[in-house]
Amino acid sequence: MGYTEFSEEQLMLRDMVREFATKEIEPLAAEIDESCEYPMENIKKMAELGLLGIPFPEKYGGAGMDTVSLALALEEIAKACGSTCLSIAAHISLCATPIYLFGTDEQKQKYLTPLAQGVSLGSFCLTEPGSGSDSGAMTTTATRDGDDYLLNGSKMYVTNAGVADTFVVFAKTSLDLGVKGISAFIVEKTTEGLVVGKKEDKLGVRASDTHPVNFDNCRVPKENLLGEESKGFAQAMVTLDGGRVGIGAMSIGLAQAAMEKAASYAQEREAFGRPIAGFQAIKWMIADMATEIHAGRLAVHHAARLRDSGAPYMKEAAMAKLYASEAAMRATKNAIQVFGGYGFTRDYPVERYWRDAKLTVIGEGTSEIQRLVISREILKELA
Repeated sequence: MGYTEFSEEQLMLRDMVREFATKEIEPLAAEIDESCEYPMENIKKMAELGLLGIPFPEKYGGAGMDTVSLALALEEIAKACGSTCLSIAAHISLCATPIYLFGTDEQKQKYLTPLAQGVSLGSFCLTEPGSGSDSGAMTTTATRDGDDYLLNGSKMYVTNAGVADTFVVFAKTSLDLGVKGISAFIVEKTTEGLVVGKKEDKLGVRASDTHPVNFDNCRVPKENLLGEESKGFAQAMVTLDGGRVGIGAMSIGLAQAAMEKAASYAQEREAFGRPIAGFQAIKWMIADMATEIHAGRLAVHHAARLRDSGAPYMKEAAMAKLYASEAAMRATKNAIQVFGGYGFTRDYPVERYWRDAKLTVIGEGTSEIQRLVISREILKELA
């Protein structure tokens, strides 16, 4: 990969994250995948390095960098541990970002600053038992009660829920308006009526912290309405556009790790009297991995640059996330194939990469949703 398109500051960040990930994150990855233990100590260390506030202004406790910088960092973290990467990506892209984009200055000072500094952690509550891709079907409500809102309902698959201090929650303030009746709220962990449920036992990214979250007459002051009432769906979609860049970067990190492990193993493993790297079938697998990783990385960085420039990037973010995540699934699957029977065991990390990569084709909009977004934008352009 050529690096001439990156600034010196971006390259310094990438190299610093790579060194930290290699020394501190990767050695624990298999252990925490097995135990499902949230990597709190490493999260704290990353907070001290300023990694939890990369794209936010320094006035709010951030590093004052950009989306490209965030993508570079997330790729390096994912290469070491998918669980750790997802935890950071959700904190930055899904909780802190909407507060930065839509919050008042008071809300930013109170909530964004500690999130960017890593003093507190954040979660994003959108998905429900009966509404995933179809956000308009959500049933969580926010009813005005004097100077407060009363939240009632249930969310699921909430990343960081068990460790978060701040939740961005979407609920219907107008039941009969579908997506146009959705509003967003900032809810503190200590708010009475907010109950975090049992931790999910997942296929992959097992050390990331995922729970259902229930709201039972959860009283939220009107000052914690995020942006305007009934603008929540639009806010969620903008948030997810940015989040897709992060998931794309995570996908590339997992794919890169799988390719490197497969290529290294192929040069050591012998069959029929020579290293299996000499066989065309293996060579072509590695060539395909490398080509798709390169293409996916370029797509992710292009979407990130569009976002940083203020240009529309919804379509490009969806393309990047779609391509990179599906490329990660192919790369991790083929890495297991290169390892053969060993790849099917937990003695080697390639099976973990595959399990972790599966999240990327589901989370922050499934591959099917990405195709809907892309086709809609293309047809709109050609109409």
